[in-house]
Amino acid sequence: MSISSNIWKLYVIKSLKWFMLIMPIIVLFFQENGLTLKEVMILQGIYSFIIAVLEIPSGYIGDVFGRKNTLILGSIGLFIGYLIISLSFNFWYFFIGEIILGIGSSFISGTDSAILYDSLVESKREKEYSKVEGISYGIGNYSEATAGILGGIIAETSLRLTFEIQVIIAGLIIPITILLIEPKIYKEKKINHNIKSIFGVIKFSIINNKLLKWLIIFSSSIGFATLTLAWFIQPYFKTIGIPLKYFGMLWAFLNLTTGFSSFNAYKTEKYISRDRFLLLISFGISLSILFISISSALTGLVLIFIVYILRGLGTPILRTYINNNTPSNIRATVLSIRSFCIRISFAIVAPLIGWIADNYSLAKGFFVVGIIVGVISLLSSIKLKKLINN
Repeated sequence: MSISSNIWKLYVIKSLKWFMLIMPIIVLFFQENGLTLKEVMILQGIYSFIIAVLEIPSGYIGDVFGRKNTLILGSIGLFIGYLIISLSFNFWYFFIGEIILGIGSSFISGTDSAILYDSLVESKREKEYSKVEGISYGIGNYSEATAGILGGIIAETSLRLTFEIQVIIAGLIIPITILLIEPKIYKEKKINHNIKSIFGVIKFSIINNKLLKWLIIFSSSIGFATLTLAWFIQPYFKTIGIPLKYFGMLWAFLNLTTGFSSFNAYKTEKYISRDRFLLLISFGISLSILFISISSALTGLVLIFIVYILRGLGTPILRTYINNNTPSNIRATVLSIRSFCIRISFAIVAPLIGWIADNYSLAKGFFVVGIIVGVISLLSSIKLKKLINN
């Protein structure tokens, strides 16, 4: 079987990993089991913290011991994590499940994009990465959209049943990862097996290579924004009075929107300069989140859709920018550094936003997120413009 077969296998892995029946109702599931919104955000903060702590080591493991082996371990972690949560009824059992789920996710995050890019390089198709990554991201969103509709329907019967079915779906990822082929280009350029190598990659990414540093900062700020919004959408739907049966449908439409824009992201890249694209993403996402805090229900929904459109455009193109400035032998580690920045930011800020939502209002939480993202993304886009033009 040729290395090109990795592409369709990674598409299948993406579709299964993102077939999350639980996403339209996960906050409601935790609340049904007695958790406050602050506790829900603490759980998600812990999940993100675990991913953040392990992001760089897991990327390093992928670079040294093989992306395929790392993905296999990650898929096993996802299965066990979902299984524990599906059997749990209180905060501390959920806590354990989220930790294992975070470990599994960290081994997949970054490693999947690294093996995808190097598979294309070995197939002499690296120029197609932006398009293929966009398709992969689009497939993930379409999968999540379909799962959202089904999850909403299943939730009408039982919120817990959605988690029980999620365990089965997670288990299906394991045999597909076993079928992956390790790219030869990676095998020829392994990095040293010592802890100094990790710090060497970190130094290269965030100190020596200024362009890569600010690309990571910008991409991370946008990733933080969309991740935070995703977790506060369900409470927002509840706040504006949307019935539970429509949660899945709205979640599906949001992901279909992201999937469509992701599929066409490579076309956008051809017609807009990098400077303008960065400003579009920066202002579009931060201002939309900011204005959700002062908008009517209908306007707020429109603004959320705008964020999801920009998310679909930004993710594959920003990953392309980072990959284009990263050597193959450290690709998984560098992509993990980006994910680390997203997750550690979310782990720190999400519980605070949850506290603000519990004690003041969800609108004030959106306002804080909009300000944070606006300042960081605008600053990094200005830095990138100077570096690109010099």
